Amino acid sequence: MHPAVSIVMPCHDALAHLPASVGSVLAQTFGDWELIAVDDGSRDGTLAWLQAQTDPRIRVHSQANQGVSAARNAGLRLARGDHVAFLDADDTWSPDFMAHMHTALTSTPAATLAYCGWQNLGLPGGQGAPFVPPDYENADKAATLFAGCRWPIHAALVRRAAVEAAGGFDTRLRNAEDYALWLRVAVPAPIVRVPEVLAYYHFHGNAQASANKARAALQHLVAQRRYLDAHPAFRTQLGRQRVRELTLGTLLAQAYASYWKRDLATARRLFRAVMRQGYGTLRDWTYMLPALLPEAWHRALLRRRDKNKPVSHG
Repeated sequence: MHPAVSIVMPCHDALAHLPASVGSVLAQTFGDWELIAVDDGSRDGTLAWLQAQTDPRIRVHSQANQGVSAARNAGLRLARGDHVAFLDADDTWSPDFMAHMHTALTSTPAATLAYCGWQNLGLPGGQGAPFVPPDYENADKAATLFAGCRWPIHAALVRRAAVEAAGGFDTRLRNAEDYALWLRVAVPAPIVRVPEVLAYYHFHGNAQASANKARAALQHLVAQRRYLDAHPAFRTQLGRQRVRELTLGTLLAQAYASYWKRDLATARRLFRAVMRQGYGTLRDWTYMLPALLPEAWHRALLRRRDKNKPVSHG
C-alpha cells in the first residue's frame, strides 16, 4: 500500500533543526504519510541523525550537494503518495496540518493544491503575526498569483501528478523556485484554501534563502519572465502595461521598501535593474538615479538629505 501523502524534506547541514522539524511530522494526527528526507551533501551529522530514526515511514536518500531544488526533485522521484507536501528541515507544522489539508484537497476533486495560513517565528521586534491568506480562487486568480508568491513552500499540499506534469522545481533558480512551481500548478486548475494557521517558518539568524533580498527579487523577475515566455496567451491577456506593472512595478516596490529601511545595497541593485528597463515615473527616477553613483557618494547624499529634512513639531 502506498501512503496517501509523501513529504519531501531537503536537508543540508540541518542537524540543529531536525528534531523540531521531523518531530512536527511525527506528531501529525494524520498518520498515512511517508517522509523522504534528502540529505544534500551535509557535513554536520545530518545524515547519521536521519539514518538513526526508527519510524519505518521515514525514508532517507543521500546525494552530493546540488542545491535545494535538485534535492526536492530527487525526493519527488522517490515519492509514492498521490499527494505531496514540502517541509524544509528548519520549519514545522501544526499537528493538524496534514489532516486538515488532506481533507480539503480530497474533498475538492478538481483542485490541484490546498494552501493554508502560516506564521513567521523568531523575528525581532514582535514581528510575525499569524497570517491567513484570502481565497485566491476568483476571476483575477492568474494575475494575483503571477504578481507574487502567495504562500510559503510548506503551507501547501499538492497532487503529485500535477507537480510532475509541471516538471518539478526549476534547478536554474536559486530563489523563487517554489513560486515558479506554484504558478504552473495553481493557475490552470482550481485551488482550495484552508483558513487556519498550520505552518511555521522559523528565523534563526543563519544564511536562510530569504536573507539575500536583492537576489530573491531578481530571481522572482526571472521566474515571471520564464512563465510569460511559456504562456504567450497569458501575456496577451494581461497586456503590455499590466505586465510591466506586475513585473517591474513589483521590483520597484521592493527597491523602495529596502530604500526606506536604508538597506541601500539592496535598493541600489534593484533600482539599477528597473532603470535598465526604462520603467518608472519621473519622480521614481529622482530616487533611482543616485544608484548610479558610487555607493559612498549615495550614502553621503542621503545623510545630507536626512540632516536637512525639516523637523516635525506636530
